Amino acid sequence: MIRQLLVLLVLLAWPTTVWAQSAIPTWSTTDIAALLRWVDAAPEDALPKPSAAELEAAIADGEAGAIDSAANDLALRLARMHLLGSAGRTARAGWRIVDTDADIDLEPMLANALQSGALDTFFALLRPTHPEYSRLRAAYGADEIDQESREAIARNMERWRWMPRSLGEDYVLVNAAEFRARLWRDGELAGTWPVIVGKTSTPTPVFDTKIEGVIFNPWWNIPASIVRESVGALVRRNPAAARARGYVWSDGVYRQKPGPNNALGQMKLVMPNPYSVYMHDTPGKHRFAEEVRTFSHGCIRTGDAIGYAATLLEGVKTREEIDAIVASLKTTRVDLEKPIPVYVAYFTAVGDGEGGVKVLTDVYNRDRRVRLVRLETECSGQA
Repeated sequence: MIRQLLVLLVLLAWPTTVWAQSAIPTWSTTDIAALLRWVDAAPEDALPKPSAAELEAAIADGEAGAIDSAANDLALRLARMHLLGSAGRTARAGWRIVDTDADIDLEPMLANALQSGALDTFFALLRPTHPEYSRLRAAYGADEIDQESREAIARNMERWRWMPRSLGEDYVLVNAAEFRARLWRDGELAGTWPVIVGKTSTPTPVFDTKIEGVIFNPWWNIPASIVRESVGALVRRNPAAARARGYVWSDGVYRQKPGPNNALGQMKLVMPNPYSVYMHDTPGKHRFAEEVRTFSHGCIRTGDAIGYAATLLEGVKTREEIDAIVASLKTTRVDLEKPIPVYVAYFTAVGDGEGGVKVLTDVYNRDRRVRLVRLETECSGQA
């Protein structure tokens, strides 16, 4: 993996004058043969084969400039599919993880690869680098896979192309479909935690942000929808019961006091986002025993939340210090040493922990959006 990244950096770092010297690089017969091999192999990555008709016509005519132009266009089209995916806007609806790969300028990279004889490396390095993609790709090509599982794997290989190739050395990946959160440190899995996600009527959105810190013993600012649903009526009709649960009316909003019965539990992550969706503790820990955990209004309730927070805060606070803060019942914010990315995603085919792949229930019915293109279908342009 490190060697591949170094090669990619070399391709990115080559002087741009290489590209400037010729608007369209020269393609040798060896390069064209390699390109056509990659075109034919696109279905191995659950991608449609882009049409090579224009290149084939140019080769038949024998005009060098037309051959170079057609080969370059085809290579860039295929490269974008590997890097960014082939699905259209409907499939990506609601997927709000920013793919920074869209900023990569592929044209000088391709020119440099041609000049250095590294066309195979150029295409190989555009695939998602996460080990989950490699597992899915291996399972997708297995002879014993059934068609339904194969289609689920294909959809999730496409979703991985919507993710940044590099998620960072340290990051949290929440998979709402798996009800699981994982922390990666220095590129290695550092911990995993069960989570509860949104009900089908209030699904957890797909987005990315950064975890900046942890609030222990948080107040809960109750969303207006929940006030309308239950809390407002309780405060009006049974003030004593509302007070017993810690509900208060303050500065024009309903809030809940800190404590073990607070809806946020004893900790909440500071992870700013426009959806008001956070990872937090919960007093309803019995829910983690359920196999399908869609119970929240969209937020991500986290099992062993204090242990999770302590892992995030390693090097900042000891577990003993954290336990003392929690026991104080005082609302306290502790910032991470440095913010880390968190990706709240949705993958319905994942590694099973034993070298294989398992297909999960599509609890939010999102798979149908990712329309599959049959392997024999030709694709004449980028979706």
